[in-house]
Amino acid sequence: MLKRTGTAFAVTAAAGLVLAGCSSSDDTTDENTAGATDDSSMEAMAGGEITLAAFNGWDESIATSLLWQNILNEKGYEASVEYADAAVGFQGIADGDYDVLTDVWLPLTHASYIEEFGDDMEEVGAWFDQAKLTVAVNADAPIDSLAELGAAADEFDNRIVGIEPGAGLTATMQDATIPTYDGLSDMEFITSSTPAMLAELDKATGDGENIAVTLWEPHWAYGAYDLKNLEDPEGTLGEAEEIVTYSRTGFGEEFPEVTEWLGNFTMESDLLYNLENALNAADSTEHEQVVADWVAENQEWVDSLTA
Repeated sequence: MLKRTGTAFAVTAAAGLVLAGCSSSDDTTDENTAGATDDSSMEAMAGGEITLAAFNGWDESIATSLLWQNILNEKGYEASVEYADAAVGFQGIADGDYDVLTDVWLPLTHASYIEEFGDDMEEVGAWFDQAKLTVAVNADAPIDSLAELGAAADEFDNRIVGIEPGAGLTATMQDATIPTYDGLSDMEFITSSTPAMLAELDKATGDGENIAVTLWEPHWAYGAYDLKNLEDPEGTLGEAEEIVTYSRTGFGEEFPEVTEWLGNFTMESDLLYNLENALNAADSTEHEQVVADWVAENQEWVDSLTA
């Protein structure tokens, strides 16, 4: 299902390309045709509506979506961000309800979603190449490996605190990590939401208690708390992954300029953590202003994304 504004843009842009490709012998016809389509061409140049989907609780998803909303609006597009859990986000891209998704982890975390919806999506490009799933504990915890966690369960209140039930990280824990290591299946694996996990992490570290949480890098929590990742000797959480931007089918043809910008987009972890921390320190109602202020402070880098 294509959006009406996007379709209008594609038709207008295609008309412009046809005119540009005509020979000089058609100059008079070209001028007449161009004059007849001036209004629609100007509308196309102004941009169009673009909806970015951001995963609830995934800070890099929220940060990059809000960043690109700011950039696209400054470039004359009408960009908005809608929040959804992973399953809804992927379904929405496949159905054409959303246009862009910046937080697809490959080849492991979101593999099942790509298998299900990939034929109805378009890969745009990877913007981060050192992402990884983790089980993190407080830095002074008495263990260093997932292989030790089951035996030390009492030290962690017999719990592993997870995030959303539909998250790829949750599925990996349930399908691979927990069955692999002795004793983990006897621990309570709590799933609710990323904010709830972070609240538990904040409380435990503040109280000087041990805690084990499912986490991922990049994430601002590594800058806010003294944490360490438990070693995963069996490799159940996978190797370093890429974070890839996907769009709905047809988006690249309708918005070639935006697709090129997103395809060339990369972001270093220090910049990402800085933006995430700024957002995390503010109320969600202030996020757009926080991003605007952050963009102003990093204007040269932001301008390079669309140079």
